[in-house]
Amino acid sequence: MESMNPTDILAGANGFFLHFAAAVILTGLFALSYLWITPYAEFKLIREGKTAPALAFSAALLGFVLALAGAISNSVSFIDMLIWAGVALFVQVLVFVGMRFAFADLCRRIADDELGPAIVLAGFSLAAGLLNAACMTY
Repeated sequence: MESMNPTDILAGANGFFLHFAAAVILTGLFALSYLWITPYAEFKLIREGKTAPALAFSAALLGFVLALAGAISNSVSFIDMLIWAGVALFVQVLVFVGMRFAFADLCRRIADDELGPAIVLAGFSLAAGLLNAACMTY
């Protein structure tokens, strides 16, 4: 068994920290973008104990992170990963916009804590994230 060179270990650690820090920042950027495009105040509603906004937001976040994980594991460079992260963000926003068109009263119903529309949005958000991650291969 070969022993690892300390330089190799440090290079791997640097790569990990760079990608992890970028992933945290990108996830925060996605969360802020998503909160900006939704016409209801998720965190206010969640603090009031409403489940539907928490479910919809959490699933969108997970859908993005699933795709981001695919981008990190399949990208050939850091810049490539950033580009695919942008695609993942765009797809999740597109899912929300598409669902708003499909269900004209989606946002009001989620803000009113109706679980049905939130579950449908959550399902589409997670499905989009999984498909997005699966398609980010070379």
